Amino acid sequence: MIDLYYWTTPNGHKITLFLEESGLPYRILPINIGKGEQFQPDFLRIAPNNRIPAIVDTEPADGGAPIPLFESGAILLYLAEKSGRFLSADPRVRLDTLQWLFWQMGGLGPMAGQNHHFGVYAPEPIPYAIDRYVKETGRLYAVLDKRLADRPFIAGDDYSIADMACYPWIVPYERQRQSLADFPHLARWFEAIRQRPATVRAYALAEQINKPAPLDEAAKQVLFGQDAKTVNKG
Repeated sequence: MIDLYYWTTPNGHKITLFLEESGLPYRILPINIGKGEQFQPDFLRIAPNNRIPAIVDTEPADGGAPIPLFESGAILLYLAEKSGRFLSADPRVRLDTLQWLFWQMGGLGPMAGQNHHFGVYAPEPIPYAIDRYVKETGRLYAVLDKRLADRPFIAGDDYSIADMACYPWIVPYERQRQSLADFPHLARWFEAIRQRPATVRAYALAEQINKPAPLDEAAKQVLFGQDAKTVNKG
């Protein structure tokens, strides 16, 4: 059984996408990040960076003690290896998949996240920051669009953890001030993943757990007011 500590963010969706695709048994333990539940001591023992998602594999392959894991990319890699799915055994395809997984972790996610912050959540508009991150998000979309020009999925013919990592960060493209019409190969890939039954199930779960709503000021302070003192309190 996989215990998934989850909230309805792009990084959280990566893991529900995988679990719904793979059929691995799991249960969701919601962590409401707007209410500060990510600072609970029990959660911090699993995820010391006070971020979701995190998992605990209560039945690891070695038969030993439960394995806790944080960071969405590491979780995807672990689950792929555990299940033997969505990560090719061919060394070249495997490396291709992993480099695009890390591309998302180091580029698409952080840049789109800053795009969201300055475009939606910042207390006042900062034109330079908005322009900077909208342009960088567009550049990354173009990189992915070019990659998908001659293949159905990011690592080739087969759906993989690289696709699962990237897709949730494209879902809010309008909020990122992007148009999929500008990226036809990306748009084709996006629609193919959107229609997968596991994707539909994963996003239906998100709707049940957290209805989309604007963040209030208290939630913004919890999410965006953290510093070194926050960590030391834990």
